[in-house]
Amino acid sequence: MFAAPPPERDHTQDLPDEILSLVFASLTPTDRNACSLTCARWKEVDASTRHRLSLDARAALGYAAQGIFARFTAVSKLALRCARGSGTDSLSDDGARQVAAALPSARLARLKLRGLRQLSDDGLASLAGATPVIRKLSVASCSFGPKAFVAVLRSCPLLEDLSVKRLRGLPDTAGATTAITEEILFPPASSLRSVCLKDLYSALCFVPLVASSPNLRSLKILRCSGSWDLPLEVIAARVPGLVELHLEKLQVGDRGLSAVSACANLEVLFLVKTPECTDAGIISVAEKCHKLRKLHIDGWRTNRIGDHGLMAVARGCPDLQELVLIGVNPTVQSLRMLGEHCRSLERLALCGCETVGDPEIICLAERCAALKKLCIKGCPVSDRGMWALNGGCPSLVKVKLKRCRGVSYECIENLKVVRGGSFSISLDIVLERDAGGAIENGGQEAGQVQITELTDQMAAMDLPTNASNAQSSAQASSRMRSVMSALRRRFGNPPAL
Repeated sequence: MFAAPPPERDHTQDLPDEILSLVFASLTPTDRNACSLTCARWKEVDASTRHRLSLDARAALGYAAQGIFARFTAVSKLALRCARGSGTDSLSDDGARQVAAALPSARLARLKLRGLRQLSDDGLASLAGATPVIRKLSVASCSFGPKAFVAVLRSCPLLEDLSVKRLRGLPDTAGATTAITEEILFPPASSLRSVCLKDLYSALCFVPLVASSPNLRSLKILRCSGSWDLPLEVIAARVPGLVELHLEKLQVGDRGLSAVSACANLEVLFLVKTPECTDAGIISVAEKCHKLRKLHIDGWRTNRIGDHGLMAVARGCPDLQELVLIGVNPTVQSLRMLGEHCRSLERLALCGCETVGDPEIICLAERCAALKKLCIKGCPVSDRGMWALNGGCPSLVKVKLKRCRGVSYECIENLKVVRGGSFSISLDIVLERDAGGAIENGGQEAGQVQITELTDQMAAMDLPTNASNAQSSAQASSRMRSVMSALRRRFGNPPAL
């Protein structure tokens, strides 16, 4: 009988633990979990070097917490999640106390809580008390209220980043229009730098928390109910050092923007679907916030922000680098001033702007020497306007066009040839059906381009030559022919090359 060959030598045993841990660090969480089950050594190296951990936060987690954190001793970023529909079985206050007792309190810097419907104010207080060095806290779809964050601020003096989304334990103050709601005595949060309030029907409860953070730099209030003019006055008076402000789908008007203008260091302002804001509010910001670098405005097609506001931005914000206009209608008058006064403007997006046509694009080409990236979506521009880019905007490296039906692929290809080098331009015409169900010409062109690209990709493929792969190659070729036939029926034949 033949002797069995000796087992192949495991060359990974020659790798030091430090090198193996670097390999693990480059893997996805799924692959890392699989690799940790390979052998006892890999399991030990993975456990001792794993910094991120995401756990299913069901009620039973409290009993398993001691063993989990005894194994993963290096965890600094922890996520406790309960899947949607499992909220009734989520971690409770008792379980939270068990988890808190097992946490690596000296290491944990980030904590994320998702869907913990059974966790109350006391449960969050337990977790906060066990994480004194935490710097980032994110909670979403939980049931505790704003008072729980009093314990957080008291127990976590190093907290820098707080994100609160979709809480269910808030008092109903959605009808409040002038008051700041129930007064909660939040302790001073001198270390807090960033606060995000999102999808809260009573986010006004957190105004005292924001106002007690004198060193706050970034504030995001997104899709929260209530009137925000008076709260913004309170916040701006107590937190004058704001650098970044995001307001989205809020009941806020020019009074709120006028209050924000007191933040002279403001560099980033996002106004998304705030229909009560007008040119007057933008002018008040532009006249005082001279350090503004990024301005995003989604005017929601209300035509309340236009040339007058943008001309004030051009005069008052010479350091502007990024401007995004959605549903706003600028003309040559304001774009010319932006090009002349904002010499550092590098990124510009014009989306759904009904007044942006060929004259406006020609104006940009002549005036915006520093422009590097340009995005135009759903604007009535044509080849005439785009061709002005062949000699204008010398710094331009990327152009993205979408739903601009007046621009042809021939113009795009010619621009690529003329500008050459690292210049990139793309045209995306979204397929739409008319009332009769026929695809418009733009859709036909897009379909033909797709077919051409598929043809080029298949021509560049390396087909197997050995007999063992012949059958699989034939099957693959058959599938490709089926796909090509379907595309031809859908879009027609590709243009001749």
